[in-house]
Amino acid sequence: MALDDDIALVREALRRPASPSSDYDLNLGIDLPLHRKLRPAAVLVALLPVDGAWHVLLTKRSSKLRHHPGQIAFPGGKFDPEDPTPEACATREAHEEIGLLPSSVQVLGQLMPHETVTNYHVTPVVARVEAPFEPVSQEAEVAEVFTVPLSMLTDPSQFRVEGRRWQGRRRYYFAVPYGPYYIWGATARMLKGLADRVQACR
Repeated sequence: MALDDDIALVREALRRPASPSSDYDLNLGIDLPLHRKLRPAAVLVALLPVDGAWHVLLTKRSSKLRHHPGQIAFPGGKFDPEDPTPEACATREAHEEIGLLPSSVQVLGQLMPHETVTNYHVTPVVARVEAPFEPVSQEAEVAEVFTVPLSMLTDPSQFRVEGRRWQGRRRYYFAVPYGPYYIWGATARMLKGLADRVQACR
């Protein structure tokens, strides 16, 4: 019953209004070009039961990748021409990257689209995994698949603001470390959006 209650809470949270999301949220002094071209992408925020509680599935990107090597991310990527919706894109990418069958996924809703510093317009699709799942990673892209308790990632107090120098100035971002994993940047910002909406429902 507790699992069903948690999903009901997430559904309610996803129906609530929310603020825009971007890598610039904590860096308001940056002037963005008005006519910048953003490329559509989608990620899957997959919830699966682990030992009687919901967990969020995340990946550690391969250290051999050209972009964001070794970083923590949701399964997902840019739209392909055959992707009619963010849900189709996110589930296709999750199947390709970690072997998650689209038929095992029940979409619960979407978080606010997130704009990245790399000029992507990312739609986070929140879903539950309804069948037993054993990850099969695409080794060229994914070094590791792991999960984090949803209860932690829906607690805003777990998130902190950190910063580092990038392109000549100090840039700030959200981070939510978990054991050996350092979840930060766009992934942490999207999770912070989920945490804020869930917190508003409690």
